[in-house]
Amino acid sequence: MEGGFGARFIDIAGFQISETILVTWIVMAILITLAILARIVLRKFDIIPKGVQNVIELIVETINNLTTDTMGEDNAEFAPFVGTIFIFILFLNLIGLFGLKPPTSDVNTTLGLGVLTFIVIQVSAMRKKGVMGHIKGYFEPMPLLFPVNVIGDLATPISLGFRLFGNVIGGVIIGFLLYGALGALSSKLGMSIPVCQMIVPIFAHAYFDLFSGFLQSFIFTMLTMIFITNAM
Repeated sequence: MEGGFGARFIDIAGFQISETILVTWIVMAILITLAILARIVLRKFDIIPKGVQNVIELIVETINNLTTDTMGEDNAEFAPFVGTIFIFILFLNLIGLFGLKPPTSDVNTTLGLGVLTFIVIQVSAMRKKGVMGHIKGYFEPMPLLFPVNVIGDLATPISLGFRLFGNVIGGVIIGFLLYGALGALSSKLGMSIPVCQMIVPIFAHAYFDLFSGFLQSFIFTMLTMIFITNAM
Protein backbone atom coordinates (compact mmCIF):
# COMPACT_ATOMS: atom_id res chain seq x y z
CA MET A 1 0.00 0.00 0.00
CA GLU A 2 1.29 3.43 -0.92
CA GLY A 3 1.47 6.20 1.66
CA GLY A 4 2.43 9.87 1.48
CA PHE A 5 5.55 10.81 -0.48
CA GLY A 6 5.82 7.27 -1.87
CA ALA A 7 6.06 5.62 1.57
CA ARG A 8 4.84 2.03 1.55
CA PHE A 9 2.78 0.44 4.31
CA ILE A 10 2.40 -3.25 5.04
CA ASP A 11 -0.64 -4.84 6.70
CA ILE A 12 0.34 -7.09 9.62
CA ALA A 13 -2.46 -8.57 11.71
CA GLY A 14 -4.70 -5.66 10.81
CA PHE A 15 -2.08 -3.03 11.61
CA GLN A 16 -0.46 -0.87 8.95
CA ILE A 17 3.29 -0.63 9.50
CA SER A 18 5.55 1.40 7.23
CA GLU A 19 8.16 -0.51 5.29
CA THR A 20 10.87 1.66 6.83
CA ILE A 21 9.90 0.71 10.39
CA LEU A 22 9.53 -2.98 9.52
CA VAL A 23 12.95 -3.19 7.85
CA THR A 24 14.50 -1.23 10.72
CA TRP A 25 13.06 -3.76 13.17
CA ILE A 26 14.55 -6.56 11.07
CA VAL A 27 17.99 -4.91 11.19
CA MET A 28 17.66 -4.35 14.93
CA ALA A 29 16.75 -8.01 15.44
CA ILE A 30 19.78 -9.09 13.41
CA LEU A 31 22.14 -6.84 15.39
CA ILE A 32 20.71 -7.93 18.75
CA THR A 33 21.10 -11.59 17.74
CA LEU A 34 24.70 -11.00 16.64
CA ALA A 35 25.44 -9.17 19.90
CA ILE A 36 24.04 -12.08 21.95
CA LEU A 37 26.06 -14.59 19.93
CA ALA A 38 29.20 -12.47 20.36
CA ARG A 39 28.59 -12.37 24.10
CA ILE A 40 28.25 -16.15 24.18
CA VAL A 41 31.49 -16.56 22.24
CA LEU A 42 33.40 -14.18 24.52
CA ARG A 43 32.33 -16.08 27.63
CA LYS A 44 35.07 -18.53 26.72
CA PHE A 45 37.74 -15.85 26.38
CA ASP A 46 41.07 -17.14 25.04
CA ILE A 47 44.32 -15.34 25.73
CA ILE A 48 45.34 -15.97 22.12
CA PRO A 49 42.26 -15.08 20.02
CA LYS A 50 41.22 -17.33 17.18
CA GLY A 51 38.25 -17.79 14.90
CA VAL A 52 35.19 -15.69 15.72
CA GLN A 53 36.85 -14.14 18.78
CA ASN A 54 39.61 -12.83 16.53
CA VAL A 55 37.02 -11.11 14.28
CA ILE A 56 35.17 -9.60 17.26
CA GLU A 57 38.36 -8.27 18.80
CA LEU A 58 39.44 -6.81 15.45
CA ILE A 59 36.14 -4.91 15.12
CA VAL A 60 36.29 -3.60 18.70
CA GLU A 61 39.94 -2.60 18.40
CA THR A 62 39.32 -0.82 15.09
CA ILE A 63 36.43 1.20 16.55
CA ASN A 64 38.44 2.07 19.68
CA ASN A 65 41.41 3.21 17.60
CA LEU A 66 39.19 5.26 15.26
CA THR A 67 37.57 6.98 18.24
CA THR A 68 40.80 7.81 20.05
CA ASP A 69 42.57 8.93 16.86
CA THR A 70 39.71 11.30 15.99
CA MET A 71 38.54 12.47 19.40
CA GLY A 72 41.64 11.95 21.54
CA GLU A 73 42.50 9.50 24.32
CA ASP A 74 40.39 11.46 26.83
CA ASN A 75 37.24 10.72 24.85
CA ALA A 76 37.69 6.96 24.48
CA GLU A 77 34.40 6.54 26.37
CA PHE A 78 32.55 7.49 23.17
CA ALA A 79 33.75 4.31 21.41
CA PRO A 80 30.58 2.28 22.21
CA PHE A 81 28.34 5.05 20.85
CA VAL A 82 30.53 5.54 17.78
CA GLY A 83 30.63 1.81 17.09
CA THR A 84 26.86 1.43 17.52
CA ILE A 85 26.07 4.32 15.17
CA PHE A 86 28.48 3.05 12.52
CA ILE A 87 27.35 -0.59 12.60
CA PHE A 88 23.65 0.34 12.75
CA ILE A 89 23.82 2.68 9.74
CA LEU A 90 26.00 0.20 7.84
CA PHE A 91 23.45 -2.60 8.27
CA LEU A 92 20.61 -0.24 7.34
CA ASN A 93 22.47 0.50 4.10
CA LEU A 94 23.50 -3.09 3.36
CA ILE A 95 19.97 -4.45 3.74
CA GLY A 96 19.38 -3.29 0.16
CA LEU A 97 21.48 -6.25 -0.99
CA PHE A 98 18.60 -8.51 0.01
CA GLY A 99 15.98 -6.70 -2.05
CA LEU A 100 14.65 -4.60 0.84
CA LYS A 101 14.41 -0.83 0.77
CA PRO A 102 17.19 0.68 2.95
CA PRO A 103 15.60 2.60 5.86
CA THR A 104 18.23 5.30 5.30
CA SER A 105 16.45 6.12 2.03
CA ASP A 106 13.65 7.49 4.24
CA VAL A 107 14.35 11.03 5.42
CA ASN A 108 12.58 10.30 8.73
CA THR A 109 15.23 7.73 9.61
CA THR A 110 18.21 9.90 8.70
CA LEU A 111 16.81 12.98 10.45
CA GLY A 112 16.16 10.82 13.51
CA LEU A 113 19.81 9.77 13.51
CA GLY A 114 20.78 13.43 13.07
CA VAL A 115 18.66 14.47 16.06
CA LEU A 116 20.19 11.68 18.16
CA THR A 117 23.66 12.96 17.29
CA PHE A 118 22.55 16.53 18.08
CA ILE A 119 21.40 15.47 21.55
CA VAL A 120 24.69 13.67 22.23
CA ILE A 121 26.61 16.77 21.09
CA GLN A 122 24.69 19.08 23.42
CA VAL A 123 24.86 16.74 26.43
CA SER A 124 28.58 16.14 25.90
CA ALA A 125 29.28 19.88 25.66
CA MET A 126 27.34 20.58 28.86
CA ARG A 127 29.13 17.77 30.69
CA LYS A 128 32.49 19.16 29.62
CA LYS A 129 31.92 22.90 30.05
CA GLY A 130 28.88 23.02 32.30
CA VAL A 131 25.45 24.30 31.33
CA MET A 132 26.36 27.97 31.68
CA GLY A 133 29.72 27.44 29.99
CA HIS A 134 27.99 25.83 27.03
CA ILE A 135 25.44 28.65 26.78
CA LYS A 136 28.25 31.21 27.06
CA GLY A 137 29.86 29.65 23.98
CA TYR A 138 26.95 30.85 21.85
CA PHE A 139 27.97 34.45 22.58
CA GLU A 140 31.58 33.96 21.48
CA PRO A 141 33.61 35.51 19.98
CA MET A 142 31.07 38.36 20.28
CA PRO A 143 27.44 38.55 21.52
CA LEU A 144 26.32 39.74 18.09
CA LEU A 145 26.99 36.26 16.71
CA PHE A 146 24.54 34.54 19.10
CA PRO A 147 21.81 33.98 16.42
CA VAL A 148 24.39 32.69 13.94
CA ASN A 149 25.82 30.22 16.48
CA VAL A 150 22.36 28.95 17.41
CA ILE A 151 21.36 28.49 13.76
CA GLY A 152 24.67 26.72 13.10
CA ASP A 153 23.96 24.26 15.91
CA LEU A 154 20.37 23.64 14.80
CA ALA A 155 21.60 23.04 11.25
CA THR A 156 23.78 20.13 12.39
CA PRO A 157 21.07 17.41 12.54
CA ILE A 158 19.53 18.68 9.30
CA SER A 159 22.90 18.63 7.55
CA LEU A 160 23.75 15.14 8.81
CA GLY A 161 20.30 13.75 8.04
CA PHE A 162 19.93 15.14 4.53
CA ARG A 163 23.50 14.28 3.55
CA LEU A 164 22.95 10.61 4.39
CA PHE A 165 19.43 10.58 2.93
CA GLY A 166 20.49 12.23 -0.33
CA ASN A 167 23.31 9.81 -1.02
CA VAL A 168 21.29 6.70 -0.21
CA ILE A 169 18.10 7.71 -2.03
CA GLY A 170 20.22 8.65 -5.04
CA GLY A 171 21.53 5.10 -5.21
CA VAL A 172 18.00 3.66 -4.81
CA ILE A 173 16.65 5.82 -7.65
CA ILE A 174 19.53 4.94 -9.98
CA GLY A 175 19.07 1.25 -9.19
CA PHE A 176 15.33 1.48 -9.92
CA LEU A 177 15.94 3.20 -13.25
CA LEU A 178 18.67 0.70 -14.13
CA TYR A 179 16.40 -2.31 -13.50
CA GLY A 180 13.65 -0.72 -15.58
CA ALA A 181 15.99 0.02 -18.48
CA LEU A 182 17.52 -3.46 -18.42
CA GLY A 183 14.09 -5.08 -18.29
CA ALA A 184 13.06 -3.10 -21.37
CA LEU A 185 16.31 -4.09 -23.08
CA SER A 186 15.67 -7.79 -22.44
CA SER A 187 12.18 -7.43 -23.92
CA LYS A 188 13.52 -5.71 -27.05
CA LEU A 189 16.07 -8.50 -27.50
CA GLY A 190 13.22 -11.00 -27.40
CA MET A 191 14.29 -12.66 -24.14
CA SER A 192 11.51 -14.22 -22.08
CA ILE A 193 13.81 -14.14 -19.04
CA PRO A 194 15.25 -10.71 -18.10
CA VAL A 195 18.86 -11.88 -18.37
CA CYS A 196 20.21 -8.32 -18.37
CA GLN A 197 18.58 -7.66 -15.01
CA MET A 198 20.38 -10.63 -13.47
CA ILE A 199 23.94 -9.78 -14.54
CA VAL A 200 24.52 -6.05 -15.02
CA PRO A 201 23.02 -4.87 -11.67
CA ILE A 202 25.63 -6.88 -9.76
CA PHE A 203 28.16 -4.12 -10.38
CA ALA A 204 25.64 -1.42 -9.40
CA HIS A 205 24.88 -3.22 -6.13
CA ALA A 206 28.60 -3.61 -5.47
CA TYR A 207 28.97 0.16 -5.59
CA PHE A 208 25.71 1.57 -4.20
CA ASP A 209 25.06 -1.07 -1.52
CA LEU A 210 28.55 -2.17 -0.52
CA PHE A 211 31.06 0.59 -1.22
CA SER A 212 28.72 3.59 -0.96
CA GLY A 213 26.87 2.03 1.98
CA PHE A 214 30.11 1.63 3.91
CA LEU A 215 31.37 5.05 2.86
CA GLN A 216 28.20 6.88 3.96
CA SER A 217 28.23 5.08 7.31
CA PHE A 218 31.86 6.08 7.81
CA ILE A 219 31.25 9.72 6.83
CA PHE A 220 28.26 10.06 9.18
CA THR A 221 30.27 8.55 12.03
CA MET A 222 33.31 10.74 11.38
CA LEU A 223 31.20 13.91 11.25
CA THR A 224 29.51 12.86 14.48
CA MET A 225 32.86 12.50 16.25
CA ILE A 226 34.12 15.82 14.85
CA PHE A 227 30.99 17.70 15.92
CA ILE A 228 31.13 16.22 19.43
CA THR A 229 34.82 17.06 19.79
CA ASN A 230 34.34 20.63 18.56
CA ALA A 231 31.42 21.18 20.93
CA MET A 232 33.52 19.97 23.85
